[in-house]
Amino acid sequence: MSNETPSADQLAAAPDSNRPSMTWRRVGFATLVLSTSGALLWLMALTLFVEGVDPIGLLMLALFALTLPWTAIGFWNAVIGFAVMTFSRDPARAVSPDLCDVPDDLPIDTTTALLVCIRNEDTRRLQRNLEWMLQGIVSTGHASAFHLYMLSDSDDAAIAAAETETAAALSARFDGLVQVTYRQRAVCTGYKAGNIRDFCERWGDRHPFAIVLDADSVMTAQSMLRLVRIMQARPHLGIVQTLVTGLPSASPFARVFQFGMRLGMRSYTLGSAFWQGDCGPYWGHNAILRVAPFTAHCHLPVLPGGAPLGGHVLSHDQVEAVLMRRAGFEVRVLPVEDGSWEENPPALPEFIRRDLRWCQGNMQYLKLLGLRDLLPVSRVQLVLAIAMYFGSLAWLLLMFAGLVRQMPLRPDTGLMLFAAILTMTFAPKLATLFNVLARARLRAAFGGTLRILASAFIELLLTTLLAPVSAVAISIFLVGLLFGRRVGWTSQQRDAAQVPLSVAVRCLWPQALTGLVLAGATLWIAPGAFWFGLPIYLGLLLAIPLAMATASPALGRTMARAGLCRTPDETWPAAAVATDAVAAELFAPGLEPSLAGNG
Repeated sequence: MSNETPSADQLAAAPDSNRPSMTWRRVGFATLVLSTSGALLWLMALTLFVEGVDPIGLLMLALFALTLPWTAIGFWNAVIGFAVMTFSRDPARAVSPDLCDVPDDLPIDTTTALLVCIRNEDTRRLQRNLEWMLQGIVSTGHASAFHLYMLSDSDDAAIAAAETETAAALSARFDGLVQVTYRQRAVCTGYKAGNIRDFCERWGDRHPFAIVLDADSVMTAQSMLRLVRIMQARPHLGIVQTLVTGLPSASPFARVFQFGMRLGMRSYTLGSAFWQGDCGPYWGHNAILRVAPFTAHCHLPVLPGGAPLGGHVLSHDQVEAVLMRRAGFEVRVLPVEDGSWEENPPALPEFIRRDLRWCQGNMQYLKLLGLRDLLPVSRVQLVLAIAMYFGSLAWLLLMFAGLVRQMPLRPDTGLMLFAAILTMTFAPKLATLFNVLARARLRAAFGGTLRILASAFIELLLTTLLAPVSAVAISIFLVGLLFGRRVGWTSQQRDAAQVPLSVAVRCLWPQALTGLVLAGATLWIAPGAFWFGLPIYLGLLLAIPLAMATASPALGRTMARAGLCRTPDETWPAAAVATDAVAAELFAPGLEPSLAGNG
């Protein structure tokens, strides 16, 4: 298989590139989203303008409109995903037949680079993950088809020395089986995207494909081989993204977060794949790239102006996806849980720090909306990536505007609107929850009906309390961007560890203060509305103790032993990354891990 650009005939043969049905799916989906948003805006207008139209009311209506895109899209993705899960024997094949029909025994006749991008990471954890993946590849008999590249941007001399030792140890262990190359950049231009660009320019012509991994990524050999076979068989594909799930963790925060993601992601991804089709997402890791077109067409521009919105692009993945699609190659998501994992942030402060980095990167898209020749769906994706963070600021301003306005609201339409927003917000998780409860094998994988319901309640409660905490952090950061505030590209905390009181206070005092002001102002100005905002006030006021409690490894191990917020990776031994290190995090000494559950 060559790494040359597909011919026009090959691209024309791509299943969804020119299919009228995909156009109609997108038109239909846009109609549903716009009509739903219009209906919600109408309900909001009826609720607000009881005594006539006023300027603050119009401002509130405009702010409410900014919050609607992701709410409506998530709801309809969930509805479509639930329908596919319920009425299709093979949901993934129903939305992505082009990816699922590739034979599992297709001969591998290419070499694929494994790109591990690292920056000041824990080398013991890194070596553990890489050894596990490489050993899996060797056991399949396809070791010669892969070449590991450890691409370092580390600026800590001690960590760089440890990385060199790790690369040498891996090379010695897999000598003659899997090649290992280590490279440390002297100048870390362009962050992770620049790191991969450097690989493309140095070694890209040696490999038709590259699987991109983060330091916390883990993939089974079967998952990687499946990606390679798909790329070999489908020359019109430029990027194929796997569905990434969370590794088992001893952190209560990570356990609850990944349980919720496991529920929400399945219906959401199936629904979005139904209408996005060949303009799918790319999340920057646990995905395979076709190297030649990526090198030729996905070179990111350096944005005009200074930081924080100028310079090199932080959130590179979505931009690379739309550039790949502009070049005529499809970007697809494989909507199956197929042995592809990542480690989630173990504590609330780390989660917020990561989210703010993404926020800054997405705001840079404001300077990319004018890129020429983007497909309409691609341009909409960039707009939605920006709107995702503006929605948090809009919700916060909406609450303060409501307190300032002090005008009567229509109660019946207000209750209808409140119920509709709640239902739509939680629709992706509810859709998958119903599907899991309806299937005996999935119920067992998640720990049984009682554990599933208890875990869902815990996740719903914690998500409700922590959503305003994130919203306040994002809102403050967005305002700070106007004054040059930015987030640096630093290593991430991945181990479960207690959050000290001093750290929690330093990170979350603005949330506690905001909660105090909002609660007090509501009781003074509009006491009748206090109970509607109680979850928001509680979440903000309890942000500091919640951050400390949800980071406790002891509590996480207790939850693991009780089977709370369990995911199938802790139940199905064939799918679990059951290394001693992961099991040791989950279970206290002397207890048997329950990773060998009821498959």
